[in-house]
This record gives sequence, structure tokens and C-alpha cells, in this order.
Amino acid sequence: MADDIDLAGERIDAEMKARLRVLPVFDIPSLSECMECGEDIPAIRQEMGNVKRCVDCQKHHESSVRAWNHSRR
Repeated sequence: MADDIDLAGERIDAEMKARLRVLPVFDIPSLSECMECGEDIPAIRQEMGNVKRCVDCQKHHESSVRAWNHSRR
């Protein structure tokens, strides 16, 4: 019984490692100021990497993209 449990645990570990390997890596530096409005981007947000907009502008951008994608259907 323990062998089956060990094998299952090993399979789960291998699957998790495989999934983590394909996740995007955000090593592109973030901007310190929003490219849309020029406001400062908080340091905690900059740590995410590849951040170009403040939260409000990013929300607006994502809404616009969703609306555009929806209109193309």
C-alpha cells in the first residue's frame, strides 16, 4: 500500500514541476510611472515584473480589450 502512495506522490510532484516549468517568467522590469497617465506605480506592483500601467489604467485597458474581443464575435 505504501508503494502505491509513494508512486502517487511522485507522480503529483512530477506533474507540479512540469506545470511550473511552463508558467511565464516575468523578468522584464516594470515601469516606475504609468505609461497611460504618468502616475507612480507602487513598488509592490512593480515587483510583479513587466508592469506598464497603474491599477486604474490597467483595469480600463483590460475592459477595452474585452469589449473589442467581444465585438469581434
